[in-house]
Amino acid sequence: MRVALLQMTSGIDPAANLAIIQNGMRNAKAGKAEILFTPEMSGYLDRDRSRAAERVVAEEEDIVLAGVRALAADLGLWVAIGSLAVRDPAVPGKARNRAFLIDDMGAIRARYDKMHLFDVDLPTGESWRESNSYSPGEGAVIAGTPWGRLGLSICYDLRFPDLYRTLSDNGAAILSIPAAFTVPTGEAHWHVLLRARAIEAGAYVIAAAQTGTHEDGRKTYGHSLIVDPWGEVLLDMGTEPGVAVIDLDLDRIASVRARIPALDHRRANPDVTLL
Repeated sequence: MRVALLQMTSGIDPAANLAIIQNGMRNAKAGKAEILFTPEMSGYLDRDRSRAAERVVAEEEDIVLAGVRALAADLGLWVAIGSLAVRDPAVPGKARNRAFLIDDMGAIRARYDKMHLFDVDLPTGESWRESNSYSPGEGAVIAGTPWGRLGLSICYDLRFPDLYRTLSDNGAAILSIPAAFTVPTGEAHWHVLLRARAIEAGAYVIAAAQTGTHEDGRKTYGHSLIVDPWGEVLLDMGTEPGVAVIDLDLDRIASVRARIPALDHRRANPDVTLL
């Protein structure tokens, strides 16, 4: 399986972000990748809620999604869009943080809405209230691909291992974890959490990330990673935007799972005795 990752610094103009994604798709195809993974909020990243309200549209009106689908068909390239902000038709004034899996014919194979929303006050003084703007997703999603079952998740989901247990229990052998991690949390937890999820699931983890200083003033950590089922970091893109292409040995999944058969030894959550 030849995989490409796009690391980018999304801004507040969807058309400009689409151009970056499409350029990344062409570079991925030139590198003979079969699938490109993009970060969380690839199409639009802005914490100004009033400005976002004018630019976040329904899925069927999203120019980034339409542009990626059209070029995916032209190139014959699968694309895992880390996520786009799309209007929630059920909740006025709110959006969904939605991942899309696009096949090489341009069809949408899967959608996943981020389940866990990032609401936190950091020691640095940064405050984030994702739930002010977004509705949470309701369930896990696994998509069939030519390379195996792909479990979808987004950013803050990374901190909830029960989600990845559900994904691996239901056959996911590759985990997509696109993100826009802050710099402080990225420095502290990004690598160790991604390695832990790969080891626990005996699965490849593919984590395309936002990087650098964005138009809305936020700073993201970068370091898009690919981690193998043993927990080895195969790719770390550092902090520069760009595209990286890497080959993954899918036989490695069965080999690691046979060596450490933890998935076979899992038990239902035990009863608790309080003393």
